[in-house]
Amino acid sequence: MSDLTKASWIKINPPVFFWAAGLCLAIVLYAVSLPEHAGFIFNAVQGWVVETVGWFYVLAVAIFLVFVVVLALSGYGSIKLGPDHSEPDYSYASWFAMLFSAGMGIGLMFYGVAEPVMHFAAPPHALEGTPDAARDALRITFFHWGVHAWAIYAVVALALAYFSFRQGLPLTIRSALYPLIGQKIYGPIGHAVDVFAVLGTLFGVATSLGLGVIQVNSGLHYLFDVPTGVGVQIALIAGITVLATTSVVLGLDGGIRRISELNLVLALVLLTFVLVAGPTVYLLKTMVQNTGNYLSQLVNNTFLLNAYEPKGWMGGWTLFYWGWWIAWSPFVGMFIARISRGRTIREFVIGVLLVPTGFTFMWMTFFGNSALNLVFDQQIVQLAAAVSEDASVALFKFFEYFPFSSLASLVATILVITFFVTSSDSGSLVVDMLTSGGAEAESPVWQRIFWSVTEGAIAAALLLAGGLGALQTATIASALPFTIIMLIMCWGLVRALRLEIVKRVSLKEAMLAPRIVHNPVPWQKRLLRIIRHPSRDEVMTFLDKDVRGAMEQVASEFNKSSLEAQVQSDDQDRVWIEVSHGDEIDFFYSVHARPYEPPSFVMRDVTEQRNEELRYYRAEVYLKEGGQDYDVMGWTQEQLIADIIDQYEKHMHFLNALR
Repeated sequence: MSDLTKASWIKINPPVFFWAAGLCLAIVLYAVSLPEHAGFIFNAVQGWVVETVGWFYVLAVAIFLVFVVVLALSGYGSIKLGPDHSEPDYSYASWFAMLFSAGMGIGLMFYGVAEPVMHFAAPPHALEGTPDAARDALRITFFHWGVHAWAIYAVVALALAYFSFRQGLPLTIRSALYPLIGQKIYGPIGHAVDVFAVLGTLFGVATSLGLGVIQVNSGLHYLFDVPTGVGVQIALIAGITVLATTSVVLGLDGGIRRISELNLVLALVLLTFVLVAGPTVYLLKTMVQNTGNYLSQLVNNTFLLNAYEPKGWMGGWTLFYWGWWIAWSPFVGMFIARISRGRTIREFVIGVLLVPTGFTFMWMTFFGNSALNLVFDQQIVQLAAAVSEDASVALFKFFEYFPFSSLASLVATILVITFFVTSSDSGSLVVDMLTSGGAEAESPVWQRIFWSVTEGAIAAALLLAGGLGALQTATIASALPFTIIMLIMCWGLVRALRLEIVKRVSLKEAMLAPRIVHNPVPWQKRLLRIIRHPSRDEVMTFLDKDVRGAMEQVASEFNKSSLEAQVQSDDQDRVWIEVSHGDEIDFFYSVHARPYEPPSFVMRDVTEQRNEELRYYRAEVYLKEGGQDYDVMGWTQEQLIADIIDQYEKHMHFLNALR
């Protein structure tokens, strides 16, 4: 990397940054300068994808769902997305809020009323206007917004979180290919994968922003008689992009997390309002029946392609959704990975598949069935006509039949805007991470601003090129290459997890050479070491003197045997030895000064300062996969050397098992 890219004002991976930016610029210029031609090309591409590789999308999505469920139920489920000692960075409430906001917030607002009504008015299988059509409308809606969508996100998020947080690789898509191509992930193949991920993210987010801004325009027209049209929508994109840029500048904790939590609160308020003001008992009944209907037809719907009775419906609905979720998966997957460090694979899959899906099912039932109750039971057919004419006004026309309709529409418009902001700012954050090589250090502000503005520009350009149809087509087309990458990611993740299980088994089965103890520790000294609670200064002195001394002796012997070994320390209260094994997995052994709260038998103080003084430290051993939960404080250098050799002998047993 050049000195330019190391400067404090720029942190980029040049091949990914410039190729992605160049391709985005070319597409935007093409769409703006030749909108009719671009619309024709986009439609031709969509037609080819639907007719030729639609089966591939359906099969791939089925594989993704089976893959993550099997991982969660298998022995791999206990493996953490991070070192063994790591704890989650966010509470469940914050985690779920960010999952929900980044995953599909704008889509729920746009399609919550519109999709069930549209399926009811033009059912693909049942007779129009019948109870069967109403049941099928919600079954199809559940299918499009259910576990398949979150399984797609989970595949990418699992791979990224595992390889980044547990294996120490960059938080970029290329890292998932490490078990297959090794160090080549840092070459042209890795650059190409990340460029595809950037393009898929930008077009996926642009689709969501396009849907969102159309609905914001409709809401403002409904509330304040603001004109509707592409010009107004582009102005809205510009204004809301400014808000998103401000949020992304504030960062993950300062902006995105707080707005996500606000989104969840507003969504719960709106959801509760519809449940209470609508036909409450009917909605609770349909919630149960819709869920059962969805589960009973899950396998059949998963593989349904209408091969025996071809319908254009598939391309406009199911394949659009699968393409949308896949195009979004680099962005949402990286974002979910970023906020999921420290959770086990089983906990992650259960949380990602079930919790957002459950909320989505409630949303679609309460809004969708309330709308169907108006259209089917109360014969308010003008609502169905309004939805068919313009899906973006569906939510606001729906609220006309509820009390406090203007207030509800205002809250809905605000919610669409905040979803717009969280989608754009989290998308910008992810694209910036991809184009900066997954650097952990926060990138310069201008880079995040650049990608936030770029997302808005793409959404505006695609609206100019043909409105929602162009957005849908671009999404389906951009998802195709990344579907192949995701299948390869599944293979790479399985290989890495199998390797980890082999290591666990080999370490348990390793037979170590017997030790010869010349100077056993007196039992009184052992007891004193157990009940004492040393301070940080005591532990740091032990690390600097005894631990480092033992490691340097071992490193010297390794170097004499032509094995490169280094002893290092840093400002994170740790010292470590690393032995290089070339193309094989290196040996890593470290000792950390880890703080603990005083035990219950130590008198605690009500003041934070006093409790800090009472805090004690342990000198804990960490290997590459994380903390080993044992304390070596007070050990002699001979004992420390013996422990290092023990762990190295287990590591060699593991390498032999792989050969």
